[in-house]
Amino acid sequence: MNKKNVFLMGLVFVSLLCSGCATTRHPVPPDLITKAQIANMEEVRIVMGAHNTALQENLVMSAKQERAEDFPVGPDGVKVYPVLAISGGGSNGAYGAGFLNGWSKEGSRPVFKVVTGVSTGAIIAPFAFLGKDFDDELEKCYTTMSTKDVMAHNLPFTSLFGDSLASNAPLAKMVARMVDKKILARIALEHKNGRRLFVGTANLDSDRFVIWDLGAIAARGEKELFCKVIVASAAIPMIFPPSIFHVEAGGNQYDEMHADGGTMTQVFAVGKLVEGMQGAAKSLGIEPSKIKGRLYIIRNGYMSPTYKKVKDNIMSIAQRSFDMIIDAQGVGDAYRLYVFNKEKGGDYNLAFIPPDFKMNPKEMFDPQDMRRLYDRGYEDAAGGYKWHKAPPGVEGPLWVVAKESGEKQ
Repeated sequence: MNKKNVFLMGLVFVSLLCSGCATTRHPVPPDLITKAQIANMEEVRIVMGAHNTALQENLVMSAKQERAEDFPVGPDGVKVYPVLAISGGGSNGAYGAGFLNGWSKEGSRPVFKVVTGVSTGAIIAPFAFLGKDFDDELEKCYTTMSTKDVMAHNLPFTSLFGDSLASNAPLAKMVARMVDKKILARIALEHKNGRRLFVGTANLDSDRFVIWDLGAIAARGEKELFCKVIVASAAIPMIFPPSIFHVEAGGNQYDEMHADGGTMTQVFAVGKLVEGMQGAAKSLGIEPSKIKGRLYIIRNGYMSPTYKKVKDNIMSIAQRSFDMIIDAQGVGDAYRLYVFNKEKGGDYNLAFIPPDFKMNPKEMFDPQDMRRLYDRGYEDAAGGYKWHKAPPGVEGPLWVVAKESGEKQ
């Protein structure tokens, strides 16, 4: 999701929130954080930052399951795994949706070995994973939704003494409508064929990023959990309520509080996945140097400075400051992934909203403005996008990007 005016109300009221009115919780103790799992579903998630081999084991299994025609060995004996990472960005996700559909039109969009998503990227990810057969659904989602389809404002008293400023019940209903039996079954089938669909959430108690394997969840037919994870990944703290997941650890029942994965990273930490693929190759008797990752990042945001006149009041200053923090985080994530990918010898490809595109939304999710952004993403990709092979500043200084767009920074 995105950072908008409603978030800023939280900055004003946060000191007034009454923790004594909160629901009684039973959080996981610190020493059991890495052992907590959804009951009888040990394979559906991985806690990052903890010592475990679950991710590599997952990828070893995916290598054994994959169909040869999906990821053929090239003439040079190298197998290339296309990996797609979709960032957060709220209504800016319209750019990523349009870009993916334009990429289908252009004809070079690959079958991805792995698709990851965070926040609005978690909503796009299932469609991106399934390919062009679901382009129409993706277009409809990001060109017809409005603010009322995503959120409902709470009453002032509820906001002051509750866990959020707004309810994301409308978003939960929208996600439940999108993920029908056909989509769930197709994702389960692709998972069994060795492809992987991951989204990320932030565990607020443990300060850890959690990877959820939506393919494994779909394979179990767990639609409710599937949708809940997506909603959790898009739950901006204070704006939307966190999602509570009931877990087991050490023979006891606990609960975890999960929120927007973008709280920790704007683009999923794909590096571990690429590393895991090479680890999987070893276990299969394949020379790791013969396995390469081709990373595609769709950044639903800008990668260069943007100009905005800021009003001299606390709300405008806070909004602008928060926007800058998120934008800077997105740039930093792109650099981090670039460094890792270069070290591993993979191919790096980055797309982002061009600096010459100016948005003028009338509401948090403005369908007219999102249609404009969707169309721009579609046109960029359908015309044969010139992927950025490095982040701005490595590929060229930020001021050059701005200058080429006609901006004065």
